[in-house]
Amino acid sequence: PILTVGSISHFPAVMADTIQSPEQLEDRLSEPTPEVVQTLRRLEGDLIVLGVAGKMGPNLARMARRAADLGGSRRRVIGVARFSSAGLEAELQRHGIETIRCDLLDEEAVLRLPDAPNVLYLAGMKFGASGQESLTWAMNTHLPAIVCRKFARSRIVAFSTGNVYGLVKAAGGGSLETDPPAPMGEYAMSCLGRERIFEHFSRTLGARVAIVRLNYACDLRYGVLVDLARKVLTGTPADLGMGWFNTLWQGDANAMTLRCFDHVASPPLVLNLTGPEVLSVRETCEKLGRLLDRKPVFVGAEAPTALLSNAGRAFVLFGQPRVGADQLLAWVAAWLLQGGPTLNKPTQFEARDGRF
Repeated sequence: PILTVGSISHFPAVMADTIQSPEQLEDRLSEPTPEVVQTLRRLEGDLIVLGVAGKMGPNLARMARRAADLGGSRRRVIGVARFSSAGLEAELQRHGIETIRCDLLDEEAVLRLPDAPNVLYLAGMKFGASGQESLTWAMNTHLPAIVCRKFARSRIVAFSTGNVYGLVKAAGGGSLETDPPAPMGEYAMSCLGRERIFEHFSRTLGARVAIVRLNYACDLRYGVLVDLARKVLTGTPADLGMGWFNTLWQGDANAMTLRCFDHVASPPLVLNLTGPEVLSVRETCEKLGRLLDRKPVFVGAEAPTALLSNAGRAFVLFGQPRVGADQLLAWVAAWLLQGGPTLNKPTQFEARDGRF
């Protein structure tokens, strides 16, 4: 769906650096930092991206391809998925990424995949988990076991989620990696199960793994900021019950994810990945209202707890994100005002019962 509303002539100076097209957006999302180039230069061998067809997979694979090329590497970057979306496979191939069609729950098909010393594990199931609990558990816990047996000698960077922590006091700064998990709902429990499977095979087979607990990456086509901006534009009430959140520019999430290959370990490294700010839903909507020339509408009141992560450990390893929250907010507002497309995939970050 495309929203075309108003103009951006009234935007402040922060709006000058706007992203004008999907092609420019993909280019920015996949632009490697010098540090990513150095990481890919240090790695030996090919890189395979399992679950490349998701929201982050295409530009993450493309960043890896660009970084390898800039570093002078001839390595293959291979994207694996069912490729049910028309055109994506050809687009990846156009950018130098080899593709393999595979149902990852088919163990025999996974065993036939080419060996690769570097694995990005992006597969998983969240949306639609309610009502499909058995498939959710199969995707989030059985599939990692298949992958670990196939790629036991590889470096594996595997996505997880901050949902494994549960709700914490908003004033506390967010959950740390050392905090005990407290998952709420079958989706979050299955994600903790995914982590435990990777940990088990890392300990028993010696696989070197980094588990990335990502908490709301933001593209301009989806993410918490897009959800809130669409509510402000359409006059839909924003629920204040989940009153605080974290988010991170997806380009920064991509770069930090690839740099995790420098830190894989047995037992696994566990790393929170999100932005440095604890953002208020109310204040964010009010800022969006000023940028979009709309008055936000609210319902409910802020609960004292929220799903929040503290990514300080990642910032020690990788430095601060290149894109701050205010810049990202301005980009999202400009994108929607100029009619930029969205994926129409709400994050459902408002859910406080763990049901997605």
